[in-house]
Amino acid sequence: MSHDEFPTDELAVVTCGLPYANGDLHIGHLRGYIGADAFARALRTLGQQTAYVCGSDMHGTPVAVNAEERGVDPEEFALEWHEQYAETFPKFAVDFDNYGHTHDETNTELTREIVRTLDDEGYIYEKEIQVAYDPAADQYLPDRYVEGTCPYCGEKARGDECDEGCQRHLEPGEIENPTSVRTGNPAEYRERTHKFFRVSEFADYLTEFLDGLEGTSNARNQPRQWIEDGLQDWCITRDMDWGIDYPGTEDEDGDDLVLYVWVDAPIEYVSSTKQYSERVGSDEYDWEQVWKGDGEIVHVIGRDIIQHHTIFWPAMLEAADYNAPRGVAATGFITINGKGLSTSRNRAIWAKEYLAEGFHPDLLRYYLTTTGGLQQDVDFSWSAFQEKVNGELVGTVGNFLYRSLLFAYRNYEGTPEVEVSEEVSERIEGAIGEVRDSVNGYDLRGVGQATTRLAQFGNEYIQRNEPWKLTDDDPEAAAQVIRDCVQLAKAVAVLGEPITPGKAEALWTQLGEDGSVHDAHIEDALEAPPRHFEEPSELFEKIEDDRVDELETQLEARIEESASGSGSESSTATDETESDDTDEGQSESMTDEDDGTTASADADTDDLEPLLEDRIGFDDFQDLDIRVGQIETAEGIEGADDLARLEVDIGFETRQVVAGIKQLHDLDTLPGTKVVLLANMEPAELFGVESNGMVLAAGEEADLLTTHGDAELGEKVR
Repeated sequence: MSHDEFPTDELAVVTCGLPYANGDLHIGHLRGYIGADAFARALRTLGQQTAYVCGSDMHGTPVAVNAEERGVDPEEFALEWHEQYAETFPKFAVDFDNYGHTHDETNTELTREIVRTLDDEGYIYEKEIQVAYDPAADQYLPDRYVEGTCPYCGEKARGDECDEGCQRHLEPGEIENPTSVRTGNPAEYRERTHKFFRVSEFADYLTEFLDGLEGTSNARNQPRQWIEDGLQDWCITRDMDWGIDYPGTEDEDGDDLVLYVWVDAPIEYVSSTKQYSERVGSDEYDWEQVWKGDGEIVHVIGRDIIQHHTIFWPAMLEAADYNAPRGVAATGFITINGKGLSTSRNRAIWAKEYLAEGFHPDLLRYYLTTTGGLQQDVDFSWSAFQEKVNGELVGTVGNFLYRSLLFAYRNYEGTPEVEVSEEVSERIEGAIGEVRDSVNGYDLRGVGQATTRLAQFGNEYIQRNEPWKLTDDDPEAAAQVIRDCVQLAKAVAVLGEPITPGKAEALWTQLGEDGSVHDAHIEDALEAPPRHFEEPSELFEKIEDDRVDELETQLEARIEESASGSGSESSTATDETESDDTDEGQSESMTDEDDGTTASADADTDDLEPLLEDRIGFDDFQDLDIRVGQIETAEGIEGADDLARLEVDIGFETRQVVAGIKQLHDLDTLPGTKVVLLANMEPAELFGVESNGMVLAAGEEADLLTTHGDAELGEKVR
């Protein structure tokens, strides 16, 4: 791989975390697949030769457990879901170049080949470990066949992960108070021989790998703590008969020893790329050049599987002499009305439900990619969806396209025969630059916003020049305005294709262009449009209030029904599962803004919030990166009663921060004010403005914290 800006001369592959063949898809899953698809399309638009591959994750205990409950063979059970996913993804314009699955022959053989290499190179050893055993069922209990207590945080956990507590990966034998999922009886621990991969030997390599890793900051930073804490070797086998057999191994009891699902699952990335290469020919796309040479590998995943993709997976690749990923982009979760998705409570927007409503897939694609940064959590509600669609797609993009192309058709039968103006040409070049920078910054929202801002400029341009008033008095000026608008429309089609490919293709057709917009490169945004085109139609339709009210009511009723126990449960569909419970949300300044009341400085302490009884350790405090900063600019956010946008200089850089101080401070007096900023807070979006930090303040009046002396900007508060 290189670290040159995209596009490079190397082949690229984009992958997404494999959907677990175990249940229906919902919008939480779709965020990753749509995001990866948009990134792959954006790379192609820049001119990067790119394959987008994925496959269904067929193995693991959840599939075996659910297949057993259904009374069917695990392979049959998983294949049903695999086929459903293969049919569903194209309906959201998720266009894989190859979509395989982990149980096919290609992945089975490649997995065994890589494991043999790890063994031959001395990276695998045998070890006696304690494994949970169900005496009643006479069966060893791998992973999710066992539940118990997390040894690290004390929360209820399943055999391979503390899913309700600290989220830590658990090795066999670690879970306390084990209970058999099969029978509900207490389990016991027995000694078994298993295979281990020497991950601990790769600490220095992984540190160097993370130093050069591109993508989202959470994917780079989160794994460093695991390395600092000391890497543990990784048990890569399980006692069960569903999965890929460990090459040439069968224990003394005659039971099969299969590979842990997280061994063969990421290898499917390679296998699927290989299948694509075999289909199109190595002259067109050589998988070995990508995975064994200098290819550009980008993984788009859920943040709950960062550890697997930045510790286990690159260590395996290095040991087997394969290429390492260039970038890992970890998405945030989807919440609904501030609460995490819950499949058991039917608190989700299911893929089939969205399609049944008849909404165009591009509306969801636009919402999921441009609402917040890639690694931020996104709160979905039908009303927020409506606001995004009506305000940006209908009101800005659609309004500009329809009014300008309709005027061009009626007055010129297409594109006026004049050259595009320098002003518009430069504006399009600027948008092209924004898209390039956004792709190289793994910023899908930036790609979408660059296109929307270009349409917004078009609206302002046509309104400012009013060509309808010029057609009689100054026909040359009128033709120039409309020529510019048609060029802007073509640029919107080219630059918008990664996010809204269906609507971009429809616009491309309305412009009378040959071929497909999916094959266009970014420079085509400046190429002259066809001279003639037909009468256009409106690309986007407004979502009415009564329809949103109905959808919100249906969702609330369904959630209540499931919570009461009368609703049906749906199983989760991916390794990247959404947690059932998430924070309600965080204010970007430490103030309460309920009623605007002010507490007196000498008020009785009964009016103060009580001290928290829970204490934190010094190490927890050290995790907070609190810096001295200085406000450079401060302005209110339009449409928000309390929120202000601040630019805060923290020495290393200037941060944009949203704070709830608009009604509590004279914003014009704030520039030059020293403040204290929590710098390592997850970015969030409020009223369409990204906030990258939290300004600390005290009390109802948001008394901004500052320093007594002359601390330098960027100095850490200790």
